[in-house]
Amino acid sequence: MQKIAVDYDFNVPVERAFAFLAEHENLSALFPAKITRLKDGDDGTRNGVGSVRQLRIAVLPPFEETNTTVVPNELIEYRITKGSPLRGHRGKMVFTERPGGGSHLRYEIEFGAVVPGLDVVIAKALQSGIKKGLPKVDKLA
Repeated sequence: MQKIAVDYDFNVPVERAFAFLAEHENLSALFPAKITRLKDGDDGTRNGVGSVRQLRIAVLPPFEETNTTVVPNELIEYRITKGSPLRGHRGKMVFTERPGGGSHLRYEIEFGAVVPGLDVVIAKALQSGIKKGLPKVDKLA
C-alpha cells in the first residue's frame, strides 16, 4: 500500500476552499484528467455522500470515485468504486481554519495496485500533481 499526504495553506477561508474542492469538476485543477459528474449525492446535495464522478486520464480507461463522507467545511472522504487497477483506494481531505485567516488542507490518499510497482509510480505522480495544483485554489475559489 502507498500513502501520500500533502499539507497546504490557502489564503481563502475554509468555506471557499471546501466549496471549490468539493465540486467534482474543479478537481481537474489538481489532476490531469477530464472529470465528469455522474451522480449527485444521495442526501439531495450536489456533492454529498453518494455523489459520483468519472475521471478519464489520457487514453486510460475511465474510473469512478464516490464520496463516502462529507462534513461541510471540514471533511471529504471518497474511494474508487469502479474501473481502476488500484485497490483499496481511499482519499481524505481535512479542512481547518488557520489562526489569523485562511485555511489549511490535509489531503491523504492511500492505495495499492494489481500490478507490482504501479502504485509507486502513481503515488509520485499524484503527490506532484496535487502540490502543483493546490496553489490554483486561491485564484479560482
